[in-house]
Amino acid sequence: MAKTRPGKKDLESYTIKGTNKIVKVGDCVFMRNSDADRPPYVARVEKIEADNRNNVKVHVRWYYRPEESIGGRRQFHGAKELFLSDHYDIQSAHTIEGKCTVHTFKNYTKLDNVGSEDYFCRFEYKAVSGGFTPDRVAVYCKCEMPYNPDDLMVQCEGCKDWFHPSCVDMTIEQAKKVERFFCSDCSSEDDEKKSRNFHPVSLHVENKVESKRRKK
Repeated sequence: MAKTRPGKKDLESYTIKGTNKIVKVGDCVFMRNSDADRPPYVARVEKIEADNRNNVKVHVRWYYRPEESIGGRRQFHGAKELFLSDHYDIQSAHTIEGKCTVHTFKNYTKLDNVGSEDYFCRFEYKAVSGGFTPDRVAVYCKCEMPYNPDDLMVQCEGCKDWFHPSCVDMTIEQAKKVERFFCSDCSSEDDEKKSRNFHPVSLHVENKVESKRRKK
């Protein structure tokens, strides 16, 4: 944490202007974008301080949206995905517009309902180099893509790997109705009916596919 500068005092909290929402160190917040047509920035509050004129500043660590990163948005990036960057800044507390919650990837996939203030983060991002930590992630399906929590997937009852319906010649509507599924590798040529025995569809993949996870 940054040291308090002369003439400054640390604050335990800040009440967002025009609201009764209280921001504390460690909270995630929306911060005003200078371009009104673009969504607000998202940041994590690292410190709150005021000067002798009671002007309040917040030390923040920025989250980047995929499209703000050097590599841009990719197919596996979720709509609510953010990267925790190594970009720190000091901003006026008046630019805080609201609070939000940035979940771990695992906790996000367990949400029953995703609200407008819910986001998730599974990568840390180096703003200058464009590097990520971790730099390798689990991949699934024939397409060997990382998991996108916005996409429906079906699990093979044989190998326990997960597949996008479109990668196994299945429509979304069919995937929602199936009960058991065997991928082509697990389907027996002597028992073709297995190719349409399906496993219950789930959006939660954590702790279910360890034996088939591959690194990319």
